[in-house]
Amino acid sequence: MGKDRDEETQGPRTTPPSPQRTGLSGLIEDTLEDIRAVRRGDPAARTFAEVIATYPGLHALWLHRVSHQLWSRGHRLTARMISHYSRHITGVEIHPGAVIGRRVFIDHGMGVVIGETAVVGDDCLIYKGVVLGGTTLKRTKRHPTIGQGVTIGSNACILGAVEIGDGARVGSGSVVVKDVERCATVVGIPGRVVSREMEKTVGYPDLAHDKLPDPMQRIVKDLLDHIDRLGNRLHVLEKVVDVSPEELAEKLERYENQDVLEQEFLKAYQDEPSKKTG
Repeated sequence: MGKDRDEETQGPRTTPPSPQRTGLSGLIEDTLEDIRAVRRGDPAARTFAEVIATYPGLHALWLHRVSHQLWSRGHRLTARMISHYSRHITGVEIHPGAVIGRRVFIDHGMGVVIGETAVVGDDCLIYKGVVLGGTTLKRTKRHPTIGQGVTIGSNACILGAVEIGDGARVGSGSVVVKDVERCATVVGIPGRVVSREMEKTVGYPDLAHDKLPDPMQRIVKDLLDHIDRLGNRLHVLEKVVDVSPEELAEKLERYENQDVLEQEFLKAYQDEPSKKTG
């Protein structure tokens, strides 16, 4: 029971995306929801008219919904042609087979690539240059599954059939090739988890995607702390044995030299019998 609970809290835990609404009323509701998501996710979005006319990420999602419906009904060539057209006018390439949830916001959008078997959950925030790519030539599930409320920074690459848990954050420029736990933050090449928020409420992603921990800074800090502790211990040792730092350094040097001399003597002693027998 305890093990299952640990797996439940630490595993990727991706919530499936909500299905698209059907009918004209459902289309209108989805459209309004998308516009609100843009206004909520971008302080530069002032009016509905501005969002509708000038946001390529929004246009790419709308065209993808059309192409995805055609793809699902078997009209593969027409779906690919719409996807191809969408790529030219928006700079966003979304394969018609990809499944994308509601209130997804592709900010700026240029260079975003989402593969055929990719799944993107509700309320995700995707910045420019993001790639959800595949790693195999087999016609199987080969693209990432993104959970709910995930933030993916600029130029991040998520490769293969990996899962990015709900509420996770992927730092800009990261390359992720392994599963990411729920509410975790991953940075670097290859991507490594650097922090976790177990009590985080998963919903619309946090726009403060610049506040990422620096793993190298943490490593350097740990090393400096370790050196400082060693220095303190050495200082205490000098006081206990009543030896000055210069005298201690001289004794250590003598000890090292003595060790070298002993090794050379042992080597010469071992070589002497072989010379006599030769």
